[in-house]
Amino acid sequence: MSVRLIVRTFSELCITVGALIILFVVYVLFWTGVKAAGATEGQIDALQKQWAQGAVVTPAPAPAPAPSASPETPDPKAPDHKALRDGKPFAMLYIPRFGKSWERPVLENTEVKTLQKGLGHYRGTAGPGETGNFAVAGHRRTYGDPFKDFPKLRPGDAVLVTDGTTWFTYRIDKKPYRTVPSDVGVIDPVPRKSGFDGPGRYLTLTTCEPEWGSSHRLIAWAHLDATQPVTDGRPAALRS
Repeated sequence: MSVRLIVRTFSELCITVGALIILFVVYVLFWTGVKAAGATEGQIDALQKQWAQGAVVTPAPAPAPAPSASPETPDPKAPDHKALRDGKPFAMLYIPRFGKSWERPVLENTEVKTLQKGLGHYRGTAGPGETGNFAVAGHRRTYGDPFKDFPKLRPGDAVLVTDGTTWFTYRIDKKPYRTVPSDVGVIDPVPRKSGFDGPGRYLTLTTCEPEWGSSHRLIAWAHLDATQPVTDGRPAALRS
């Protein structure tokens, strides 16, 4: 085989590999976003139709804790629960820090195919506004980059959730916390390392860290600050 043939073959191989890399980058940066936008809009439409028909569904409650010397007093205002179907939307979540138009549907479970359509609710955690920990996961990058700006969250930032009948306004308590995927205590009813010292109505947001990797997780914790019926209009945090 001549040197010229070797050089030509190597050049063609490099061009082919380069083209495949470019196609992969286009898929990751562009096409997954296009797919996510369509899927997210579809979930929002389905949720709005459901609410227009008067059907409001909330997550099934977490299993009752083991008895203790001073058990937590049941929440008298907790709504009646209806089990959700996996991968179906039940709430909308808004984070003004990420932009005035930022909104995402919250779907039941955190499976890969679910997170391609919006945010995912950790099974067994509390529902919006309930006593316990309403825990939600989202992609940092790809599929619409929902949590791309996660590190920008700051104490006092509003995170708003609606289930179709009520607005729940949570407030971030501290800057995002970095941990490892095995640290499941971050979504406990009283999340470990959050600084919360007893039962309350909490929100936990989780995403991947670093931005284009998944070796770690970023966690943001918030507490319920206010509620109002949707008939009163949008909360002030969404109007400013």
